[in-house]
Parts: sequence; C-alpha cells; structure tokens
Amino acid sequence: MTTVELGDIFDRVSAHAFRELDWSRRQTTNLYLDRRIREAGEYVGPDFQGIIVEQPTIVVFADDLPLANFEHPCRYLLYTAEDGSFHRQVPARFPPYTERVPETLETIHEPVQVNPNPNLFHVRPDFPCPVFWPDGDRYAILFSGMSNMRHLNDLEFLYRTLRHKFGFASDHIYVCNYDGTMNTQNGAPGTWPGDGTAYQIQVTGPGTQAGFEAAVDDLKSRLDSRDLLLVHTNNHGDWDGIPGTAKICTYPSYGGYYATDFSNKLAELPGYRSLIVMMEQCHSGGFNAPILAKSTADATSVASAVTEPNLSWGDGNWDFFARDWISAQAGNDPYGAALASNPDTDGDGKIEAEEAFAYANSIHYSGDSPNFSESSEAGGDISLGQEYVICWWWCWILRPLLEWHYARLPIPEFYEQLHRMQPELSSIAAAVNRANEELRNDVEPQLERLIAATFRE
Repeated sequence: MTTVELGDIFDRVSAHAFRELDWSRRQTTNLYLDRRIREAGEYVGPDFQGIIVEQPTIVVFADDLPLANFEHPCRYLLYTAEDGSFHRQVPARFPPYTERVPETLETIHEPVQVNPNPNLFHVRPDFPCPVFWPDGDRYAILFSGMSNMRHLNDLEFLYRTLRHKFGFASDHIYVCNYDGTMNTQNGAPGTWPGDGTAYQIQVTGPGTQAGFEAAVDDLKSRLDSRDLLLVHTNNHGDWDGIPGTAKICTYPSYGGYYATDFSNKLAELPGYRSLIVMMEQCHSGGFNAPILAKSTADATSVASAVTEPNLSWGDGNWDFFARDWISAQAGNDPYGAALASNPDTDGDGKIEAEEAFAYANSIHYSGDSPNFSESSEAGGDISLGQEYVICWWWCWILRPLLEWHYARLPIPEFYEQLHRMQPELSSIAAAVNRANEELRNDVEPQLERLIAATFRE
C-alpha cells in the first residue's frame, strides 16, 4: 500500500469517526487517530482490559471525558487497515497506549481544550507573617505512577511549596514518578507552566508500588515521635466496581496498588506525630478509611479529590483539586497570583489540613467530589509549617522589615533567603518567649487583683 493510499484511508477513518458523533458529543468528545497499524493479536491499551484486534487495525481513540483523570469511560473505534472500513466499537477505561503517548497519535477533533491559556493577569498575594517551623523533622512522599504532564506539574508545585514556603530539606522529600525520571506519557518536560522556569523537583524513584514501599522502608529508620509526614498521590486511579477496591495506577501499564495494601505499608512505620495525606487520583476517596485505620501517627488527616466511585478532573496543566489544595498551602496559585479567598479562616497564621481542604472544596470543579477524613480534631489541625506564635507584635516587627524585600524578589527566591535566617530567628524567638513568660508571671497576679476589685461579688 502506498503512502498516498494509506493517507486516503486515514482520511476516511477520521471522517467516519467524526460523523459517528451525535451533535452533543461533537461538543464534548475529543477524537485521536493513531497512524500506527495494529497487527492481528496485538493488545490495544493496557493488557488487563483484554482488548485484542483480530486483524490489521487502525484505532481511533474517542475520549468522552477529556478533563477527567483515568480510569474513566472512553471508546476505541476499530477500522480495518486494508480499506478503512469500520469494524467495531469497544468500550474501555484507559487510553489505547500505556507507557507514553505515541508520536503516531494525532488529534483530529478537540472541542475540549486540554491546554488552558496561561496568559492571564494575576495579582501578587499580600505578604503574610513569617512562618516558624515546629519541633521535629518533616518528611514527604510525592507519588505519581502513569504520569501525564499535568501530574508532574502538580508534583512540581507541591515540591516548590515544601522547599520554598515551608523549608523542607530536599533529602526529606521522596519523589516517585513514572520510570524514575521526570518523564511522563507526554514525554520529558520543558519549562514549568507556573512561571516558565526549569523544573526543580528531584525524582528519587519510580512511580511503582516497589518505589513507594522503598520510600516507606527508608523512613522506618528516620521517623521519630515528634515528626510529620506528608503523603501526596497523583496520576490515575481505578477500582473494581465495589466498595473497598480503590487503587492507584502505577508504572508501567496502569497496574493497580490497592488502598488496603497501600495502607498496610504505612502501618509499618514507627509511631510519629502527624500524617497529612492529599490524594488526587480517580476513586481516591476509597483510601480515606483504610489510611485512618492503619496510621501509626498520633494525628492523621486525609483529603481526597473524589469519593470512591467517582472520577477526578484536570486540564492540560493541572489537576483541579491538587492545584487548589496546594495553592491554599502556598498562599498563591501556581502562577503566583492571589487566591480566591483567605484559607486561614481562623486567623492563626497557619494553614491547617482542614483549611486547605475547605479552600479547595469551596472552589472545586463540578465534576470532583472532594472528601475529608480526620482521626481527631488534632488531625484536622495538622499544618505543614507552624508559626512560632509568641504575641502578635512579633509579626508587627518582622512584617514591615521584610515587606520591601518580598515586593522586589520572586516569591521562591524570597523564601529561600528567609530560610537562611531561621536558626538565628529561632534563637531570638526562644529568648523572647522566656521574657514573655516572665512578664506573664508578673502581670497575671496584677490582673487578678484588678478584676477581683472591679467585679466584686
């Protein structure tokens, strides 16, 4: 068959696939033509779907929910390669490829744009009071198995937030992504869409079950009773259609890591202070209860994008729930702009787990169904960075001294320089705290006498 003849066949296939869409689906379904001929006996998509072609076949991928993360309903339209005649339609749950989006896959109809326009006007967020960090160490595991570019972007946003805003040590952050590199199904990244700079994230292992469990095993000898652990999972999810069967997709080929196995692994950790979990993948709500049941932390919270039966959603750059939860923690969206509202609803200067969830839930995408679980009130109060509160005048002194530097520097660079002050600031704060305690001991009996004299029985 000549190149011209094959090109004519591809044109006929594309036209047929489009004509098969009714009017409403033409507004909501994206169509992709794979120009690679599938040979007889070859699987289409992940092997566990069991979709095999019986003859040389051309595949059109019909994505009926383009903004949803997988697992979600989609279709393969199969055409006879010899003449382009329509053979059959097969319902599926994952795209017709596994490890990476093939170069042969081209868009033929895309009414739902998966790449948003980032050229928007953004207002720089106000400078908050400086954050002081709690006693104990803090660790994080960021996990994404079958990563698309948006999943890596989410991880990058959270990584930058942990490093620049909260001062996590780089060797305390485990990043398990795809094949153990910054690769994704869409290929290697260019620049991060948040600010157009190079990615900073340091991948430490693959997005496999073994990769996650290796991170947990390493933490067994590092965590102690005063420490905090953040676990974030991203990419795609799946379930078996009955309660309690949620799983997260792992590299390669969308393999499933069940919530029960995931939680049992976390149960191997020694006792520690706090576990805060945020999950983005489809069906992630099925992880909430198992994690709470198995956590060895004194306080635990779990925020997930959707309830167990449902799908999570995103666009070309971000997953919506993860983007908004991280934005609440960061104090700005990934483009550096001010938030829709102040997530610090109780005004205590820190973003608690329940506040980050409440913010993301308040503006959540209509297709998501965010849910939150906590082991106790202390679980909901977990914060990634805890302000060292003595009196509000501590903020009054530091804020005006730092605002000028905050206004002139890029936000990540400002926080990077602020972190250099932390050892000495902590020493100063400790001295002020002692003086404050002495002042309280002196003033308290005076106030008791004044109140007793004023409010006589």
